[in-house]
Formats: sequence, structure tokens, C-alpha cells
Amino acid sequence: MAEKKDNVAVKFKDNVFCMLYRDKRNLLDLYNALNNSHHTNVDELEVTTLNGGSYMKYKNDASFLLTMNLYMFEQQSSKNPNMPLRFLHYLSDVYRNMYSNDMLHRRSMIKLPVPHFVTFYNGLEKWIETDEEIKLSDMFELPVDKPEIEIEVRVININGNADILKRCKTLHDYMTFVNKVRHKTDVDKLDIRTAVINAIDECIEEGILVDFFEEHREEVVEVSIYDYDEEKTRKTLFEEAKEMCRDEVEAEVRAEVMAEARKELEGEQQLKLVNIIIKKVKKDKSLTTIASDLEEDVADIRPIYEAVMEAAPDYDEKAIIKKLNTLNN
Repeated sequence: MAEKKDNVAVKFKDNVFCMLYRDKRNLLDLYNALNNSHHTNVDELEVTTLNGGSYMKYKNDASFLLTMNLYMFEQQSSKNPNMPLRFLHYLSDVYRNMYSNDMLHRRSMIKLPVPHFVTFYNGLEKWIETDEEIKLSDMFELPVDKPEIEIEVRVININGNADILKRCKTLHDYMTFVNKVRHKTDVDKLDIRTAVINAIDECIEEGILVDFFEEHREEVVEVSIYDYDEEKTRKTLFEEAKEMCRDEVEAEVRAEVMAEARKELEGEQQLKLVNIIIKKVKKDKSLTTIASDLEEDVADIRPIYEAVMEAAPDYDEKAIIKKLNTLNN
């Protein structure tokens, strides 16, 4: 459905927000908060989240069906006025998965679940003040009075004392964790790994997302580092682009800087995934178990797993990376 990634070693398809809302109970909690409803039966909720995606490629954070309504959620820590187009991609893939080509040729009309698009913004850059809508038609090159296609995305700023945080405990607790990590990195100047570990420990002590952090501690640390690196890279790219780009060369220079930064970041993420699998191999976990832990297909994880096994007992990271790069080329 979503485009299959080219290099499994750089794929971390979930961030902490995604991980938290993999739990259908949490999804239902967020739905109720958005709609001032009181649904309690999680079995009525059908998850339709896209499975694919990697850094800088299409993926969506959470998508589900409930009472013939199709909700799609995204969490963003950076300004993204292109969300309507992103959601158009998501919607097309989800509908394509729900309705085969054969169904499109039926004589009777297919009844579609009503789509709703929501982005939760928790970035520090000034963008949406509280709760606003951005439209696909705003992106059209030419102004149109009656667009023949439209997507409206509700963007909710969940920083500070956002109203929805009072109605949704899981989202409130998620932002508590995010703010703890930010304070420890930006104010206390801790490295990101130490900041995340300390934030998790504090949350557990304070009764915040205890079960979630105890079950997913290792993965939360790794994906938080990934998210931090991605956000830092975006900021660096923006600053470098502002300094380097002048007039007609602005777009070209920005593209070159972003491509190089992506390459460096992909190498870092490849190394992080290799380290995770090394740890699991040392614990005598099987290929199937590791794939299950990482929520990946066995076929995708196999090349890394085999390279790690061949490198035993020294597990030379450079040799493993070299082996993987040889396979990929």
C-alpha cells in the first residue's frame, strides 16, 4: 500500500506519538476528546494506519474507522503547510486498501466512510496559535472559488495549556514527557539519550504512562533520539539554507544541503538499528522474535540479522555496515 522502503536499515516507522496510539484504547480516548463523545467499546474501532514509511517518505501516524467515520491523525513538531497534500496521499492509499479496483466497476454506488484530518502540532516555531484549518485549495497555484477537490485539515497546537489536553489524559501525558525531554536538553544541556532516560524515569515516578514506558522503554529511547536528530537536522538545514541561498540559486542550494544531511542521518539511523539488533542477538532472540519486537517483516530484518550473526562474537559494527552496504549496492 505505502511505498516499500529501499533500505530497511534506516526505517523507524514509529515515533513516540505513533507508539502511544498503536493502543486502540488510547486512540479511542483521543477520539472522544476531539468529539466530546463517550465511546467505550474499542472493538468498534478499526485501525487503518499505513504500515510503510521512513525518514522523509510518506507515512501517517494514526488512522482508524469508527461509526463510518475515517479519522487520520498526524503529530508534527515542525511547520508543515503541506499537510493537506500529505493527507490526500494517505487517504488515497487507505481507500485503495479498503476498495479494490474490481469494486470500482460495480453498478451500485460504494458508500465511503467520511474522512476527517487532524494534525497535532507541538513544535516551538510560531505557526498555529490554537486551533485552525488549512486547506488543499490554499495550495493551488491559481485561486479557485469552487475547488473541484478539497481537503480541510484541522491543526491543533498542543503546547502549553491547550484545551484538548484537559480532555485527553494520554495526550496530556505525552506532552508532559515531551516537555521534560526538551527542558533536559535545552536548559539542563543533557545529551539526548540521557535526557530521554531521565524523563522516562521521572514520568514513571510521577505515575505518567507507567505501563507504556515500562513496556517500551528501549524503543522509546531509540525513536526519541531519532526524532530529535530529525528535528535538529531540519533546523540546521533551514539555517544553512538561509545563509547559503541567494536569489535564483536558493532552491538549488537548499536541495543539495538537504540531500547531504539526509545521507548523513540515514547512516546514523542504520547504525542505531544495527546496534538494536546486536543487543537482541546477544540475548539469544530469534529472527522471528526480533522482527516482531521491531514490528517489521522478517524478510526486511533478515539481511541485518544475518550480517550481525556473521559478525559474532565480536560484532564489529563497521564490518556489519560494510556488509549491508555491499548487499544494498
